[in-house]
Amino acid sequence: MSDTSNPHVVASETTPLVPQKASKKPKTPLPKLQIGILITLQLAEPIASTSIFPYINQLIRELGITGGDDAAVGYYAGVIESLFFIGQALTVLEWARLSDRIGRKPVLVIGLSGACISILCFGLSTTFWSLVISRCMCGFLNGNVVVMKTMMGELTDSTNMAQGFALIPIVWCIGGFLGPLMGGTLARPQDHWPRLFSGSFWTKYPYFLPCGVAACLLVLALVMMSIFLEETLSKKRRPKLTSITAGVSSSPDRESLVQKPTATANMPLRSLLTPAVVIPIANYAMLAFLDVSWRVLLPLYLSTPTYLGGLGFDPASIGSWLALFGIVDGVFQAFFFAKIVDWIGPKRLFCVSASCYVPVMAMFPIISWLLRARGEVDGTVMFALLCQLVMAVIWDMGYGTIFLFITASAPTNNVLGAINGLGQTSAAVARAFGPALATSLFALSKEHNLLGGNAVFIVLIVLASALGWLAAQLPEEMQDRDE
Repeated sequence: MSDTSNPHVVASETTPLVPQKASKKPKTPLPKLQIGILITLQLAEPIASTSIFPYINQLIRELGITGGDDAAVGYYAGVIESLFFIGQALTVLEWARLSDRIGRKPVLVIGLSGACISILCFGLSTTFWSLVISRCMCGFLNGNVVVMKTMMGELTDSTNMAQGFALIPIVWCIGGFLGPLMGGTLARPQDHWPRLFSGSFWTKYPYFLPCGVAACLLVLALVMMSIFLEETLSKKRRPKLTSITAGVSSSPDRESLVQKPTATANMPLRSLLTPAVVIPIANYAMLAFLDVSWRVLLPLYLSTPTYLGGLGFDPASIGSWLALFGIVDGVFQAFFFAKIVDWIGPKRLFCVSASCYVPVMAMFPIISWLLRARGEVDGTVMFALLCQLVMAVIWDMGYGTIFLFITASAPTNNVLGAINGLGQTSAAVARAFGPALATSLFALSKEHNLLGGNAVFIVLIVLASALGWLAAQLPEEMQDRDE
């Protein structure tokens, strides 16, 4: 029997991660310094990865890859955007398992260094194949996302996990604001500031400046991580000098979960593939596929000429719009995500978020119809874009929620890295197919006027029904791992 007079006594296995009001425990304060450093590290990556979005389509046109065919730009943009996730899918699980053995910080050093080198190579690329190599390099050397999620799980418990994991999408939203704004503003600097950037270098490498600034941010993050971030795995693996028996602990401390690290850290992956683990991971993979498809379609749609059904925005305008979406999304997640999880529960919130994908996709043909009817991008068209933004913000809450389910599915902290690795591998595979499929379908829809050029949106709406079914399979309550 548990001692209810002890405030540190943990809940049973049936206690939800976000408890009911009648059985709420006091929330453990977040370790603000370490989590602050962790989210600062996370911020550098989305800035670097999203900074290419505003100009990637124009870069492909300028390289002459498409032979002047604007409708074919989507094929090549999708391939380049997918290559990172292909490389990540092939290696991220090994990085995750390596972090379970040697620690989180060494893997982060490799990942940040690889991201820095690859973004510099991207800025110096003058051929399609050099772009391919730089994106593959970034994917192969990057295990940062999964390691950071694992560290977040180790720095939190069931009472404050929603607050901790809410910060991850917030950081990506802020990166989604700063990255496109930086990429759109700093691309082709010789056109904006000819006195400062008039040399032949900027003529040959017109997109190096945003890549160089992103690389500097990654170097800064690497230095900060090396000096200030504490290793979380070593603390969890440190043997406890108590009389408890392994696997049956008399201590309520979470570290009692790891009395025999070697017994679980090296367990076969097949033994982890239980329904409690597979169902959240399947939801994450489908969420990632649909989300990355939407994210690559948005700048492609905004840059597509109006005669093909797009809005014809230039890179600066695209960057500004993506930045607006990022900042609105980030502010909403920061102030409301944890409260909404407490209010309606994680499963219901995930189902609500998943249902928003259909109107997000439906807004693309609606906006195109409005543009044809109005003859220009006026207030009505911009209002429709804002409505799409609002629905996309609600959709984006699905990430923070599914991270809670995946973290709660780990039987012990010693396999948390492996389970996050499985989740990230599945998501990376989905994201590898998403951009190429979505942009290719977009190009095919426009070239052959399939369903009025809107076939790609109809296909994605149909695929979104699979996520609705998967969401219904999630458990009503999440297991409390703090025992």
